[in-house]
Amino acid sequence: MKNDSMYDLCWSMFKYPRSITGDGVRKTLRHIKEYLPTMNIHEIPSGTKCFDWEVPKEWNCHRAYITCPDGSKICEFKVSNLHVVGYSVPVNDWVTLDELQKHLYSIPDKPDAIPYVTSYYEEKWGFCISDKERDELKEGLYHVYIDSEFKDGSLSYGELIIPGDLSDEIFLSTYICHPSLANDNLSGIAVTTYLAKWIMGLSKQKYTYRIIFVPETIGSIAYLSKYWKQMRQKVIAGFNVTCVGDNLNYSYMPSRNGNTLADMVAQHVLSHLHPEYKTYSFLDRGSDERQYCSPGIDLPVCSIMRSGYKDFPQYHTSWDDLSFISREGLQGGYESLKAAISCIEENWYPKVKILCEPQLGKRGLYPTRGIEGHSKKVRNMMNFLTYCDGLHSILDICNIIDVPMWELSILVETLKDEGIIE
Repeated sequence: MKNDSMYDLCWSMFKYPRSITGDGVRKTLRHIKEYLPTMNIHEIPSGTKCFDWEVPKEWNCHRAYITCPDGSKICEFKVSNLHVVGYSVPVNDWVTLDELQKHLYSIPDKPDAIPYVTSYYEEKWGFCISDKERDELKEGLYHVYIDSEFKDGSLSYGELIIPGDLSDEIFLSTYICHPSLANDNLSGIAVTTYLAKWIMGLSKQKYTYRIIFVPETIGSIAYLSKYWKQMRQKVIAGFNVTCVGDNLNYSYMPSRNGNTLADMVAQHVLSHLHPEYKTYSFLDRGSDERQYCSPGIDLPVCSIMRSGYKDFPQYHTSWDDLSFISREGLQGGYESLKAAISCIEENWYPKVKILCEPQLGKRGLYPTRGIEGHSKKVRNMMNFLTYCDGLHSILDICNIIDVPMWELSILVETLKDEGIIE
């Protein structure tokens, strides 16, 4: 029985042992499907060529731990799946402390945090441990045990297509591969899931929506290898959804060229809702925008985030847990992306049908008495009409007159109904 909130969704999936392949990913996708029943789960076999890459063997870890010389166990996988380096090969051996240290990972300046470390494409094994616990290890023999398996399996991803009036698409992507990380993984999953629920609940929408849940990097590359040609033709705007759950700042990662419709909408929304937001350079990229905006693919994809990846001290550590995100933080990320999508849906090119200024008074659009607030509304209306030449979109005009699109939505519909614009 699922609880109906984004935070509850994060909480329910926090301990799933996710990686770029394996049962933890499938369990995550099945959980999302409870919220999005029409989402399809697909499998891409190991060994499949994807541009310059290849889908790796499937990896699953069942148990892992280190037994200390005194018999106590540390770094237990069942306690935190961050303890095992992702894609570690199986090991069952006794080693000295000096040998063990070669396979341990910790962060000296974050002594209480367990780091998140992976080794997807190099065969090795390792454990992640807090630096404080590492410093307390004594000389002696340690039993290291990792019960993991590699097999010819598949890479799993989820895809949801929501048809609209047009075949032109809005694209949403989030990743499903990080284990037990709340802001840098689960927040994107939860917000994307609830955005999809909202879109499916609309009575109608202009655009078709392509929404995917993929393992980061190899998942987006594999997906693009199948669909990049049709996506280049159809996708008019897209967002890579990540790091949208904390209570800190808002931020924006542009597309490679920074001049797409998605970029314009992201900056419009954030400048009016959260004017203190931080703008990153594409040189600071770190997620699947690397693939979507790569030369030759060139999809119009950017990111609206809360704290950007690598810009919060909890990043890729056990500190990025459920206490770092919040219901309010998730709601803020959700509302910002929802506003961006609404702006795209409501954007079109208005053209005034009347030469010179229209007579607004006879249409009841001009106040006969001075009432506080009316003068601003009339000024916005006249400024809006000034640029209704069929060459400027509603978003263009709102940027020129410095008014958020959502404040003019009723006005635009009224002007259209009155036959002033088309």
